[in-house]
Amino acid sequence: MEKLIKKKAARQQSRIFLVEDHPVFRDGLAKLLNAEADLTVCGEAGDAKQGLKSIIKLKPDLAVVDLGLPGKSGLELIKEIRALKLKVKVLVVSMFDEALYAQRVLRAGGDGYIMKQEDPQEITFAIRDVLAGHIYVTEDVFADSSTPPSEKKAGALDQLTDSELEVLELLGQGKSTPEISHELGLTGGEVNARVNSIRRKLKLNSLNALVRYAVCWVEDSRNLPPSL
Repeated sequence: MEKLIKKKAARQQSRIFLVEDHPVFRDGLAKLLNAEADLTVCGEAGDAKQGLKSIIKLKPDLAVVDLGLPGKSGLELIKEIRALKLKVKVLVVSMFDEALYAQRVLRAGGDGYIMKQEDPQEITFAIRDVLAGHIYVTEDVFADSSTPPSEKKAGALDQLTDSELEVLELLGQGKSTPEISHELGLTGGEVNARVNSIRRKLKLNSLNALVRYAVCWVEDSRNLPPSL
């Protein structure tokens, strides 16, 4: 009888896959989720490429995805998951608290967006909320929750494409053009074209001004992960 109860409980567990390149945060999150009776981590990956392969193979109920992954970003991973019509929910856990990231995640087909510095129990709540079929977004991301994200006034960064936003983030991390080219799979000319487009859209007069802007933006957005 006890064995039957255990088997029934195991069948009722939701299977979670983690795509996160920071081992400490990933390990802490895995321990947190595996301690929950209704959740179990079925696999992990440190980048989008391996994450997609494993998600296709393991067919989890939900994938927890970081945005800042090596190679392809979390946004690109979400788009690939939706293009393949995989039946998996996607919750982004990110260090960026800007509304434009949450908007882009939802537009790409994500099901939720939560900050890494949230209380660990809030992360498990967000996972269960998304598994139940709801859209979850950290309350602090949108100051005025009564106004839908799509109706909020666009800021300067909203003018950037997803690819340009990735380039801006990497510039802010101190990456060179060859490094950005390698990480995003672009030619040097394509990277330079995006850099020039970003500079025009943000009305910055020089490359140095753009780099300073990018560094300040990344530093302002960076938060330490919670102790899980």
